[in-house]
Amino acid sequence: MKQINSAILALFLIINLNSGCKKTNKAEDNESASPVVEKKDTLTYPQEKHLKNLKQLTFGGDNAEGYFSFNSEMIVFQRRNANENVPCDQIYYGEIPTDDSRFEYSLLSTGKGRTTCSYFLPGNDKVLYASTHAKVDTCMPDPDKSKGYLWGVHSSYEIYIADLKGNILQQLTDNNFYDAEAVVSPKGEKILFTSSRSGDLELWTMTLDGKDPKQITNGLGYDGGAFFSPDGSKIIFRASRPATAEAKKEYKDLLKEGFVKPTAMELYICNTDGSELKQITDLGGANWAPFFHPSGNKIIFSSNHTTKRVPFNLFMINLDGTGLEQITFDTIFDSFPMFSYDGKKLIFASNRNTGGSRDTNLFIADWVD
Repeated sequence: MKQINSAILALFLIINLNSGCKKTNKAEDNESASPVVEKKDTLTYPQEKHLKNLKQLTFGGDNAEGYFSFNSEMIVFQRRNANENVPCDQIYYGEIPTDDSRFEYSLLSTGKGRTTCSYFLPGNDKVLYASTHAKVDTCMPDPDKSKGYLWGVHSSYEIYIADLKGNILQQLTDNNFYDAEAVVSPKGEKILFTSSRSGDLELWTMTLDGKDPKQITNGLGYDGGAFFSPDGSKIIFRASRPATAEAKKEYKDLLKEGFVKPTAMELYICNTDGSELKQITDLGGANWAPFFHPSGNKIIFSSNHTTKRVPFNLFMINLDGTGLEQITFDTIFDSFPMFSYDGKKLIFASNRNTGGSRDTNLFIADWVD
């Protein structure tokens, strides 16, 4: 999970195409809503045979990383919209409409600093997310574009638990390292997250109360955006693995400044204790935002491997790296896929149906195998 969040589209366009109104709704009392969900065949491309009844949930701004509650009835996500005075990512949640009514959502984070990577806890009444608000309560400036496209992995990020009214119930991490990208195991007994506390960006696990932290990866490079398999026995994640002396130096130098360059990433899988690590993809470009298919035998992910630039589309691949299949056919950006816990729905972020703007919105569809 994390991070190319909503900003990836505009930045990749600037970098690769030499270059996020629009229909928006003013937030009132920390609540907002999208217009009535559209019914249009034009939301899907003809080749998208796995998607049925695709619906657009958000309209305007940058909306990404939409993740289901354990009962598959709600989603929590991050968004920003300068037109609504939300200049950097904040966490929102809402109930998924069961008909054609509008998708309503409420602010869950503090509204201060930057946030990223939210996830429901068992019981569906609490949410996990990372925020800088305790140490940096303003939007930090974006990285220097002269160094290329970068993600911020700031040491001011800490992991919190909040209820659905936005009350912070517990702070799980408290240090001077990057702690973020947290998700919860399907059985609800373990948290998986990325941390720089070892001196590198590695995957760690801890209990739901923040205790018993254990490092489970140790290869030089950025390990992140990890998710559990449906049975909780395996972990899928994205990773950069700088190979040359020059690449290793660049990675370490950027990490000291609180940044990573995510333009070259592949997918890896391991057991929940880090054993039996193996690389699944070797496609080149940025392969990221992986999530397990409900069967546990395949991975859906976002990739630009066909061009190494825009567009990004969703692909599916077997755990042994065979059977690569393209799932979406957008012309610019599809990413952050997640299957509902019952396996019936797929949610993802997309730049489709924007009327030419750079907005990134959330879409939900019935999944067809």
